[in-house]
Amino acid sequence: MFVNMKVMNKPEEEQNGSDPRAATCRGKLQYRRSKLNQEMNKEMMMRNGAEKLFKVTTNKKMQEMVALELSFVNSNLQLLKEQLAELNSSVQMYQDESAQQLVPMIPLGLKETKDINFVEPFKDFILEHYREDGNHYETSIQELMGIRQALKTPSRDQSGVQLLFEYYNLLYYVERRFFPPHRNLGIFFEWFDSLTGVPSTQKTIAFEKASILFNIASLYTQIGAKQNRTKSPGVDAAVDSFLRAAGMFCYIRENFSNAPSMDLAPDTLETLTYLMLAQARECLFEKLSLTPVEKMGIEICLDTAQEAAEVSEVYNHVHKVMSRPTVKNYVPYSWISLVCVKSEHYKALAHYYVAVGLLDHIGELSDSAKLGLAFLHRQDQKTTTTPFDINVPKNTDERRQLGKAHLREALYLHEEALRLHRMCRQLRQVDTLQNRLRVDHDATLNRYADIEEEDDFQEIIDPPDIQASTKYQLSLTPPDFSQYKVKDIFQELGPISIFSARHQWTAPRVLHIKKDSMSNYGFSVRGDAPVIVAGVDCNSPAEEAGMIEGYFIISIGEKDTRWSQHEEVVELIKNTGNELTVKVITPLNQNFLHPKTNSPSVSPMSTTSSNCGMSSDSSIYHTVRSVSSAKSKDSHKRLTWGNFFRRGGMKQQDLSIRSQQYSATRN
Repeated sequence: MFVNMKVMNKPEEEQNGSDPRAATCRGKLQYRRSKLNQEMNKEMMMRNGAEKLFKVTTNKKMQEMVALELSFVNSNLQLLKEQLAELNSSVQMYQDESAQQLVPMIPLGLKETKDINFVEPFKDFILEHYREDGNHYETSIQELMGIRQALKTPSRDQSGVQLLFEYYNLLYYVERRFFPPHRNLGIFFEWFDSLTGVPSTQKTIAFEKASILFNIASLYTQIGAKQNRTKSPGVDAAVDSFLRAAGMFCYIRENFSNAPSMDLAPDTLETLTYLMLAQARECLFEKLSLTPVEKMGIEICLDTAQEAAEVSEVYNHVHKVMSRPTVKNYVPYSWISLVCVKSEHYKALAHYYVAVGLLDHIGELSDSAKLGLAFLHRQDQKTTTTPFDINVPKNTDERRQLGKAHLREALYLHEEALRLHRMCRQLRQVDTLQNRLRVDHDATLNRYADIEEEDDFQEIIDPPDIQASTKYQLSLTPPDFSQYKVKDIFQELGPISIFSARHQWTAPRVLHIKKDSMSNYGFSVRGDAPVIVAGVDCNSPAEEAGMIEGYFIISIGEKDTRWSQHEEVVELIKNTGNELTVKVITPLNQNFLHPKTNSPSVSPMSTTSSNCGMSSDSSIYHTVRSVSSAKSKDSHKRLTWGNFFRRGGMKQQDLSIRSQQYSATRN
């Protein structure tokens, strides 16, 4: 897809991928979060001022007044944090409204940011560094600000994702044009934490880039949560979105460090990566369970049971990661509770599918079914002692007794999931979760009641644990920046490999060269965009006018030649007659004529030349590098994840081990 950035001289509501006036529940929720962020920021500024005053004042009466004010401000901050926690727990806002009996997914809200005025800093830098009139680039600066304003309210679909990706790719050019390595322009990037609302400010553009990537991942979580997972296409879309979110969180963790906000901290990003992988795994199970259990047969039931046990295991691992002190005190309590509920719920479903497979089967077990039961009940540690070994039942009575034991265990686990659900006030408000838990509990209870009605004088046994395993591998999807093409809106400044913030050059000088009709100017040039003076003849008109080897020719007469090709410059000089006016600059911090090593942005220069007043060497020592080439390390990764491609064998793998396969390639 080749989509260039559009000129942003339109009202914000007309921006592609931005919909600030959309009166949706998600939009209202994001607006409320933004308001809470602003109020929390105000209260924190008041608290900081009061704390400083309390430290410096020696007046006891003043200290008492300040202490009272601090108490009042802290109370307000606590109330605001609780309101924000309520918003972060409102997972139902992001779910598909048509599916009333689906376990809800956990989406993330977007990070909010404050507006930035780039006009004066960029104009001043253009005048000082590039020695051009900054007013000439005001339209480009306003375009950049318009794009940034639009990305604050991206639409919750692929066009919104595209808008954020395009802005991130545009930052590639902006960073190299206006942000020198050892200097700051006085521009501060302020972003609010997505969960706590605490503002963070940094001068580095890396904070801006990491925050944009976090919002892309958050947008993917919202897109995944809103899919209708009662149908196969909706499940596929949900899995794809959660894998992209996980890939983005992993990419941020590997490529950005020293984050000023907690949501960008390594432990938080690792937790979010595991959470999104677990939700993708859960969606996969939902696709497998779209077939009614009565139509599955014992072998499919056993496979589905192990998939359910796998979902329970990965959520159990997510709970362990969330229980680390740095994360536990940060993420909403409702998230931790929901993860625990899901772990118990899918463990119950695993026992339920085994029970149904055993109880509904008629006749003798096939060899493959026996192997499946042997693997499913295989234990690595001592299990509860039973009256006799019925991991693989030998007759109908044993099969019925084992099925009843699994059904009874499923009922206990469903009741435990309901108990955990009742313990969390925020989860009690999620109707879809309660409906799903109640439906599965009632289905198990009805099955167990039918079994209990029959005469059964056998001793009740404890069923073996179900070994978690999966036949389906989910590959984490790293971000593919090359899919979203943008143009350099400040390209009039010249090729970015030369005219960038990290390079220095002298002020432009105008040279007037005169020659007679029987001679030439006495200098040769190489390269393209812009051409460089490769040599100057002794006692030539060029040397007398002040031409020196290594100069860049940036204009000939009134023609700007910073982007001109070699042949075009040669033709311009030939057409000047006997008098030539050129504007030149001299690089200060790098020798572009005789580079010691080949830099990524400068290719080796050819040594061939011809002399007709200039060199006719057509080698290109500079090529404008697009964002896609800068991100080409990820180009071998496919955006599609391959719908549930199967891997051989039935081997249990821990999420922490599998995550090594999901690790995103560094940029």
